[in-house]
Amino acid sequence: MRRKRWKKNGYCFAEKIRNCFGRGRCSNLVAPLSKSANTGRVKVCKVTGDRKICARMASMGLYPGVEADIICSESGSQCLLKINGGTISLDSDVSDNIFVTSL
Repeated sequence: MRRKRWKKNGYCFAEKIRNCFGRGRCSNLVAPLSKSANTGRVKVCKVTGDRKICARMASMGLYPGVEADIICSESGSQCLLKINGGTISLDSDVSDNIFVTSL
């Protein structure tokens, strides 16, 4: 018996989870979000970590290929990201698992 795939905004949530590791998405210099000292527009290249972290980030709209604005970032502390009109706060442990490139 096949499961129905629930689609939101044209993408299946399971496909977002499968793409959590983001192979071949970014060609520029890639660095963890926690090490990104400048504010501005970034593109999420890869989300690492266990399945729980990847699922949580995808449910908040943070998955490879998404463009986001860094509102405030200080090396090694919390950072604020603006994604799809919403703002999320990430601690340093989670932001170590998110690799971004500047746009």
